[in-house]
Amino acid sequence: MKIDKFTDYALRVLMTLAVRAPKRVATSEIAATFGLSESHLSKVATRLAREDFIVSERGRNGGLTLARPAAQINVGAVVRAMKRGDPVVECFGADQSCLILPACGLRDPLAQAQEAFFATLDRYTLGDVTQARRALDALLDEGQAERE
Repeated sequence: MKIDKFTDYALRVLMTLAVRAPKRVATSEIAATFGLSESHLSKVATRLAREDFIVSERGRNGGLTLARPAAQINVGAVVRAMKRGDPVVECFGADQSCLILPACGLRDPLAQAQEAFFATLDRYTLGDVTQARRALDALLDEGQAERE
């Protein structure tokens, strides 16, 4: 199972917000820290807000914050929400045109592998993966300084 860039960036945004909580963090700051496109990161933030993982406030004192405590945000739920409609293989999605689909023995093992992937992620919260908060905060500061 591969995590696409969109999902990777979503996880980075959430981890940054968890580390910096309760402070509001601008999308531009996160983009600068990781050397990412602010436009692309804005799309990620919009999706995270739509899925109720973050709150986005506009204006002079605006920014992003977690919608709930990091310990209540499940990593598996985040990845599922970000990868919605992105099947592991084409035949898991709308494309049912594969020639060997009626006799394929690979679908079940791939479905089991996908479920095992998510089952593992379901065991972790954002709080779990940001336990090294001080170290993460220092690394985020370094990333920001390097980009300035």
